[in-house]
Amino acid sequence: MNQPSDADRTHLPLRRARRVDASPADLPVDVRHSTPPRPEAPLRPPAGAPNVLVVLIDDMGFGASSAFGGPCEMPTAERMAAQGVRFTRFHTTALCSPTRQALLTGRNHHTVNMGVIAEVATAARGYTGVRPDDCATLAQVLRMNGYSTGAFGKMHQTPPWETSPAGPFDRWPTGEGFDRFYGFLGGDTHQFTPALVDGTTPIEPPRTPEEGYHLSEDLVDQVIGWTSTLGALTPDKPWFAYLAFGATHAPHHAPQSYLDSYRGAFDHGYDEQRARTFARQQELGVVGPDAELTAPNPHIPLYADLDEDSRRVGNRLFEAYAAMATHADDQVDRLLRALEEQGVLDDTLVLYVLGDNGASAEAGAFGTFNEMAYQNDVAMTTAQIQERLDEVGGPTAFNHVPAGWAHAMNTPYQWSKIVASHWGGTRTGMIARLPGRVPAGEVRHQFTHVIDVVPTILELAGLPVPTSVNGIDQAPLEGTSFLYALDDADAAERHRTQYFEIAGNRGIYHDGWTAVTQHLLPWPDRTYPVPAFDGDTWELYAPGDWTQAHDVAAEMPEKLRELQDRFLVEAARYHVLPLDDRQRERFDPRVAGRQDLVGDRTRMVLRPGMTRLNENTVLNVKNTSFRATASLTLPEDAPASGVVLAQGGGFGGWVIYLDAGVPVYVHNFVGLELFTVRGTSALPAGEQTLVLDFVYDGGGAGRGGTATFRLGRGEDATVLGSGRVERTVPALFSFDEGLDVGLDSLDPVVAGYPTPQGRFSGTVHQVVLDIDPGAEHDEEMVVRARYRRQ
Repeated sequence: MNQPSDADRTHLPLRRARRVDASPADLPVDVRHSTPPRPEAPLRPPAGAPNVLVVLIDDMGFGASSAFGGPCEMPTAERMAAQGVRFTRFHTTALCSPTRQALLTGRNHHTVNMGVIAEVATAARGYTGVRPDDCATLAQVLRMNGYSTGAFGKMHQTPPWETSPAGPFDRWPTGEGFDRFYGFLGGDTHQFTPALVDGTTPIEPPRTPEEGYHLSEDLVDQVIGWTSTLGALTPDKPWFAYLAFGATHAPHHAPQSYLDSYRGAFDHGYDEQRARTFARQQELGVVGPDAELTAPNPHIPLYADLDEDSRRVGNRLFEAYAAMATHADDQVDRLLRALEEQGVLDDTLVLYVLGDNGASAEAGAFGTFNEMAYQNDVAMTTAQIQERLDEVGGPTAFNHVPAGWAHAMNTPYQWSKIVASHWGGTRTGMIARLPGRVPAGEVRHQFTHVIDVVPTILELAGLPVPTSVNGIDQAPLEGTSFLYALDDADAAERHRTQYFEIAGNRGIYHDGWTAVTQHLLPWPDRTYPVPAFDGDTWELYAPGDWTQAHDVAAEMPEKLRELQDRFLVEAARYHVLPLDDRQRERFDPRVAGRQDLVGDRTRMVLRPGMTRLNENTVLNVKNTSFRATASLTLPEDAPASGVVLAQGGGFGGWVIYLDAGVPVYVHNFVGLELFTVRGTSALPAGEQTLVLDFVYDGGGAGRGGTATFRLGRGEDATVLGSGRVERTVPALFSFDEGLDVGLDSLDPVVAGYPTPQGRFSGTVHQVVLDIDPGAEHDEEMVVRARYRRQ
């Protein structure tokens, strides 16, 4: 049942008039003598409004999917392309969180204060990491118009200082318009043991890796269950599902059968792959007829110049990426088939967005077995990766591809993720499907951008852009509906101007022309001289240059200046200024000016039940001396075992646990080394106080220290053992693994705890964590590493 046609949908939520069934004089005393009133119509959108399914793949470049000529077999994307329309000039912001916030609001990423990821937010407008209330999300607008709304998978939009159980929860997915949320909040997660959240509650994965669990499959199970339930209970009510896979962001995890299917498939190397992909793209017509393959990136070694071991390792790392892409695509197939069985597929607008940015080259020239290593500015050698080559793609790896393979996934363009200046960072494939409304098997070349998704969906649903939401006047949408392009392949493009900027990498598009400047490299490199903004070299590309292959800045300085001026106008309009490429300062919230849950505190009392606490919400014990004081009750019948306190996981972290009563401290240095300090004797039964003192060496980040166990407090305490930790994690323990009291959830810091999940067999009453208030911090390496947290 639809709402009255005269309902004012520009002010949300819809205002409903007070209903009067009869005048008081006409009311009978006995309800049996009255005419039953008609029930109020349930809230619904206009007739014909479709279901909406947005599928978003992570870190997938334009030239990755087979639907756009790439080597990653994605038959579902190909079938969708045959049944719908491929957009060949669809653009993102070049970075994860900014793209997602722009996609869900229809506004530029700086307008919604997501100029970069929230972990490096500042107090400057455009960079606070907090979406303003005058920029309502698509989920809010659709829900207030009668849609059911659900988000599944990666969000990475909630400010990290608000991700603890203390909230607030209004910027969690369920606070931003989604009735249902099942997924993870951070930048990436382990695909076999993910940091899942159901609504606002952290949960354990429903199965183990040994039982065949993989996150992509779980997410699709959840969407299928949700839509099936809605179809049974409210078949007349459309839904909006946002399915954002962790694939193909690192770690590149896939079931073994998928990994096996790609063995040896890429032994020709990434330079040859670029040529093969470009030839296929020309055949498919997803690049212009006069397009040229851009030159190899001079910062990336030629494949022919690599030694055999580096080739072998890099190929294996990329096999895992391709396997993950195919596996995710197969899950999309499973979802579409389920919707077909439910009888709703052809009533559903499906947007398959093949990348929130270009493929990631963040791991550098040789890739890595453990993403946490390069996040901490620790380069893994080819030899180190080769030792564990058969584990790549499985649950004991956190692998990431080399830059050369990432560049190949962005064929035919220059650069990659983070580099917002060039199409390799910003242009990805997108497919639209809706039989009867979207043509089948066609291609569209009009310029489109992620901010165009919201106005397109609203127009297709017959819904106006609201002028107020929850009593707050709304900022105008900045995107342009692309329904006109679906209707007419030859229509003049309507999205004529678009700026791009991430961390100083910036560009401007206007009527086919682009002026761009690459400012920062997308991977850590201490030898790279980052210029001042006014020292950046600008490039100019003409409208006929499909791939930005021929820089004409020297020949057309006046045109370049015109576009540079236009960039400044757009930058001022959308809160891009002042440009900010800082790294060190922005990780200190006191300098950056953003909120900080911990603030100046140097003590925190942790209690049982506290689990999966994000690093941004607890005391930072890295690069400083600290003390952990645990109040325990140990059983009489058997020596206690299990975890007292753990932080991080198997790819970086630390833990205090008991092994048959003997205290053990382990520091896991980015999965490369385990430093273990074991006590000399077991703790007695009863109420006990266990103290761990870690005295940091100082003199820089990532240094070592001495760990000492004591039983009791003060001068009467008994030393139970002491030992050295030669290296410590300087910047980041984990994206997704948090701090746990009384257990070690998800992927453990160390394997082989005496109890399942390391659950403590006695009672942990509390753990008091103290850090040295006067510790000196060398932030340079810390920030250099953590900036890559995308």
